[in-house]
Amino acid sequence: MTTHREATFVEGLWVEKEPLSSSTAPAVPEVGCTSAPLESAAFFLASYCKKYNEDFVLCKNESQDPKHCLKEGRKVTRCSLDLIEKLKKNCDAQWSKHWQCLDMNNHQLFHCRKEERSFNDCVFKSLGLTKIIPETPEDQVPVHLKEKPLYK
Repeated sequence: MTTHREATFVEGLWVEKEPLSSSTAPAVPEVGCTSAPLESAAFFLASYCKKYNEDFVLCKNESQDPKHCLKEGRKVTRCSLDLIEKLKKNCDAQWSKHWQCLDMNNHQLFHCRKEERSFNDCVFKSLGLTKIIPETPEDQVPVHLKEKPLYK
């Protein structure tokens, strides 16, 4: 038995032959962000939605069937939407400056450290979130907390 479903190519869009029922996948709006805002908020999304992300990954490891983890995927999407709404409400100006800098500098983080520091400070103070960079050595200051980064 295969999990592959045929799709139809219509005027540049992929259209599923069998739409999902609401019992299979509860409706949830799309996140609607491009790569720059998502990259800008990535570490905060990781910490804010950690339990949902972990559930989704565990579910994906259980089965190769795409329908198996739709509910867990929807929870991740809802959590992401919730954080994005909070970022827009509390830190919109700082977030916009940071992701626009990333967008204009080919997503190279070192070009946008000044905007990142401002955005981080706002998120730390307004939302109380932390930013943990995986595999940062314990004896080193994380790059986003350095007072005099190599690149300004």
